[in-house]
Amino acid sequence: MVIDSVKPRSLVLLYSTVLLFGIAGTIAFILGYPVFLALPVLALVIISGIYRLENLMYFAVLITPLSINLAKTSLGIGVSLPSEPLMFGIMLLFFFHLFTGNDIDKKILIHPVSIVILIHLSWMLVTTITSTMFIVSFKATLAQICYITVFFYLAAHSFRNPLNIRKFVWLYMIPLSLVIVYTTLNHAAAGFTEKAAHTSMVPFYNDHTAYAAAIAMYIPVVFGFLDDKGSRKLVRVTAVFFLILFLVAIVLSYTRASWLSLVAALVCYFIFLLRIRTWFVISGILGVIVLYLSFQTRIKMELEQTDEQSSTDYTSHVESMSNISTDASNVERLNRWACAFRMFNEKPITGWGPGTYMFQYGPFQKSSEKTIISTNFGEAGNAHSEYFGPLAEQGLPGSVFFILIGVVVIWRASRIIIYSSDKNVRMLTKAFLLGLVTYWVHGMMNNFLDTEKASVPFWGFIAAIVAIDLYHFRSSANGKITDATSTV
Repeated sequence: MVIDSVKPRSLVLLYSTVLLFGIAGTIAFILGYPVFLALPVLALVIISGIYRLENLMYFAVLITPLSINLAKTSLGIGVSLPSEPLMFGIMLLFFFHLFTGNDIDKKILIHPVSIVILIHLSWMLVTTITSTMFIVSFKATLAQICYITVFFYLAAHSFRNPLNIRKFVWLYMIPLSLVIVYTTLNHAAAGFTEKAAHTSMVPFYNDHTAYAAAIAMYIPVVFGFLDDKGSRKLVRVTAVFFLILFLVAIVLSYTRASWLSLVAALVCYFIFLLRIRTWFVISGILGVIVLYLSFQTRIKMELEQTDEQSSTDYTSHVESMSNISTDASNVERLNRWACAFRMFNEKPITGWGPGTYMFQYGPFQKSSEKTIISTNFGEAGNAHSEYFGPLAEQGLPGSVFFILIGVVVIWRASRIIIYSSDKNVRMLTKAFLLGLVTYWVHGMMNNFLDTEKASVPFWGFIAAIVAIDLYHFRSSANGKITDATSTV
């Protein structure tokens, strides 16, 4: 949100405030309290939020990949600095703007995607009230409200200007590329071993799976920029550099889930390219599900005979994805999923409460399903699934509402891709949708939406699709689909 007209009295107040903070910081430094030099910075943030809140949001996007999670430091605090406190402040300023008359466009609020997101958040609030650990659930729900408020609602409002959509993408990709360089140098120093690939990106990303998930989301977007014939040559050359860098980073991450997610995105790309009918795609998905249910015992027996382990041999590493008998990572993931289903069976409607899985799954483990990386008290992480985690924490409605967000986004994005006559509109929509596909597939095996690293691109991409649907593409009165603008 932007306040375009600033009254003289407001300018006097602005300059006076900056002057007072500057004097206070100088006095504090002279008296030996250098920490108070942060006061002018704090003043700048607050003033920027009041007069140019969107710019503050873009600054949050910029610093997110470079923020450090204190949980991985000696402090052991589960907060990323400086991104998360800044995002919380932006959320408060956003609501301050709403209460002072700067309304958000109501078209955003009544968009089908927005309605499903609001239902999703409402159910999180309900399950927070019924939670077995209220404080834990309150913090988890507050974090989700913060991410969605800033990077969906505020971002969608900002994306009315099509140039801001591209700005959002580049402001995350540029610092992410710096993290990739840092990670690659650490990895090289350790001899490019698979073990080193798990921690080379710390402290910027918790592990290689979260790091690879973020990179995978942006690869389809970079491909989209390459396909944009209308872009300047410099932009396309830069996109080539980023594409090479991101692909190398994905390979060196040794993250099988991210590789699989990119294959899924490629399949979806060909579905759009070949204009395969929706009913045929749905029939194919249902057919695969029916075949699996019909032969699940045989499939499980075959998978249990696979003995390939995760390794630096990429062929063996890929083959190990099907090893559910001796590969510790795979077996532990099955252990977490089994615990999620047992927790769901005990509390099928409201679940145990948002964010509580890691504190509650311990007693639901079976000794026969534990691995060498399991813990007796079950305090070592989440459900490893964006679908089974909500099932345990928020009951069946929680999982259904999250899946429904994806279904509605795919519906609206597909409508734009199929009917838009503007190549830029189609390109951007397809790029964001395929980026989301990588995360939805990755989300079958890991979950990161409780962190700002994944939430920024995830909700931002959805906001971009909604903004394109509302402001840069529309349905005409005669039922034909036409573009609202051609400046995306």
